[in-house]
Amino acid sequence: MSVENVKKFFSQFGMETRIRELSESSATVELAAAALGTESARIAKTISFIVDGQAILIVCAGDVKIDNAKYRKLFGCKAKMIPFELVEEYTGHAPGGVCPFAVREGVKTYLDESLRRFKTVFPACGSSNSAIELSIPELERYSACAQWVDVCKGARHTDAGNS
Repeated sequence: MSVENVKKFFSQFGMETRIRELSESSATVELAAAALGTESARIAKTISFIVDGQAILIVCAGDVKIDNAKYRKLFGCKAKMIPFELVEEYTGHAPGGVCPFAVREGVKTYLDESLRRFKTVFPACGSSNSAIELSIPELERYSACAQWVDVCKGARHTDAGNS
């Protein structure tokens, strides 16, 4: 079970108890926001793509979408999401629980600038009913972020979650 792998990952930092296992689904941004009692923008959604035959993850705010032109300019190819039925094979996590922690070897994680407007965000933890609240520096550290990128559009400027 993927959430167990994420718990094991966070246990090396003494943070496994910060993982929230919810009684309801958090498989979508809207469900996660409702379950966690926060705005959807603060849900750090992780989207999986294929670049040159390798899986990459882009973690972005819940209120944005991938901007195809920005993506193509940065990665040199069209944005191609991993097919639903192959997500777990490529990333180590099933759809609805994909996160940047305890991923398969070789998977690179990128954090989108849309997250920087918040002090804390809520990424999933390997299952469709788990999450952890992390500060942006914590997310950067524990995701083993390859780099910060600007590949999204639609960020609504808000002060929510910043105080």
